[in-house]
Amino acid sequence: MTTRTFVGCVTVCLLAFFHAYAQQPGNVAEPPVPLTQPAVALDSQGQRVVEATLRTTALHGAPDTPVMNTAIILRNVSQQFYNYVSGHATFYDASGVRCGEGLFKTDSFAPNEAVEIDTPGIRIICSPVTWRIVTLDMMPRIIPVVPPASGSTLAPVNLVISIDGEEHPLQLGKPLVLNLGDKQRAIVVRSAP
Repeated sequence: MTTRTFVGCVTVCLLAFFHAYAQQPGNVAEPPVPLTQPAVALDSQGQRVVEATLRTTALHGAPDTPVMNTAIILRNVSQQFYNYVSGHATFYDASGVRCGEGLFKTDSFAPNEAVEIDTPGIRIICSPVTWRIVTLDMMPRIIPVVPPASGSTLAPVNLVISIDGEEHPLQLGKPLVLNLGDKQRAIVVRSAP
């Protein structure tokens, strides 16, 4: 083995170590809270979006008799209307080990609105002490843009074309005459039909 090959292998190993170290998870954005407290989900900017309160109080599961469903009250604490919201409700035992996780979803979620949802398919196999929620999909309502009525005109727009650093004003429907080589060319800018 040559020295160059050895140095190359050591370099690759060190880079892999630092890359793996940089991938370690940091603090959880939505920390687990006691079952009696509301859990909060954050959006991508770290703002509170959804607050959840447990409606189900008997959460005493075991591996052979898991809790199969829970009722949760979701409240939209943002100022955004959502057409669809989904996420995970996760439960932890006294030692902080995850012992249940289920999906939730709701449609048409207005600001400050509360809705009771369930978590079908959940399997809680312990007596949880803490829980948290994390949103997965949050589809905001998109307000359609209404085109102007026929016959109405749009406000004039100032258009400028820059040719080799020279700026020339453009007007819609009016020709701009340019010298290209030994010929003059007329350019007309129109709105598309």
